Amino acid sequence: MLANVIALAALAVWVYLIAGRGGFWLAAERDAGSPAPPAWPAVTAVIPARDEARGVSQAIGSLSRQDYTGPFSIILVDDQSADGTAEVARRAAAAAGTTDRLTVLSGAPLPAGWTGKLWALKQGIDHAQASGPTYLLLTDADIVYAPDALARLVSRALAEGLVLTSLMAKLRCESFAERALVPAFIFFFQMLYPFAWVKHHDRATAAAAGGCMLVRRDALRAAGGIEAIRGALIDDCALAYIMKKQGPIRLGLTERVRSIRAYPALHDIRLMVARSAYAQLRYSPLRLAGTVAGMALTYVAPVLLALFAHGLAQMVGVLTWAIMAISFRPTLRFYRISPLWGPLLPAIALAYMAFTLDSAYQNARGCGGLWKGRVQPKTTGVR
Repeated sequence: MLANVIALAALAVWVYLIAGRGGFWLAAERDAGSPAPPAWPAVTAVIPARDEARGVSQAIGSLSRQDYTGPFSIILVDDQSADGTAEVARRAAAAAGTTDRLTVLSGAPLPAGWTGKLWALKQGIDHAQASGPTYLLLTDADIVYAPDALARLVSRALAEGLVLTSLMAKLRCESFAERALVPAFIFFFQMLYPFAWVKHHDRATAAAAGGCMLVRRDALRAAGGIEAIRGALIDDCALAYIMKKQGPIRLGLTERVRSIRAYPALHDIRLMVARSAYAQLRYSPLRLAGTVAGMALTYVAPVLLALFAHGLAQMVGVLTWAIMAISFRPTLRFYRISPLWGPLLPAIALAYMAFTLDSAYQNARGCGGLWKGRVQPKTTGVR
């Protein structure tokens, strides 16, 4: 019977995901500390910022308050903002008494073939070369750090010889839309890029979270620099891909690095996902069709079978639905969200399926990758 076949296929998918995909669902890869080094190397933070006046003050303030005893400076590249981002950043540094630590650069016009963020990062990195820092902290203007975050990043990078140390900033989870969709975003990201696989040199999986990436400067130069991924829309994972060829990398969850960017409505999260979802599929209609079919089998079919089938198909559907709800619980716990959201994962997955289809539609309209008034070039940037 066809229903039995579909039910067993969906169950097989979840057995693989639970047992064979690096334990991603446990959300166990975290920002564990390491012993302090005998000497702290120089670090320069580079922040690309375009119309970020709303959050940049907190970002600069948190970096200014780092209890890092080594040389540390901050470069903010103001990417032609129209909201006074640069002045807000300067005031934040002055309020923290660290004006001498902050350099604000006026970004040059965006050249062809570059995404805006990567072009801004290149300008900041080029400026940092003069002081010769050992590490570059590539971060965003909406990211806030706990006072010990940088020291923990550097100590771990040194202890493990990492060329890239990245932390998945804890996303804001306050509005209904955020509580409904943000934990699932992290769950799906971990499923796509199991963090336990990222750190293993014998695995091809490479990923990073763009809000917090500590990069060894000499390894980045050896990888070809930021220009090697100049057109990448999913720039963090593209960077991880080229950096893993230079040495070990690591990605983990953290409570010490937070994003303060708000997504007050479902529409805001749709825009965030649709910006890059089709790029993740390399702009392939076949990959899109396969993704939609795979998500339907994995998330939708078990629920339909549990509610409307009979006999074996219904029992297997209920079991599979229970497995996916339970697997979602560690991520919900990390975000301090009720486990009652667990059984709603299929409905949440349907929303992400719709966002992915919308991403393909926006690309077909010539609006792919739209962000801060810019349509990004249609390229993966690597491979």
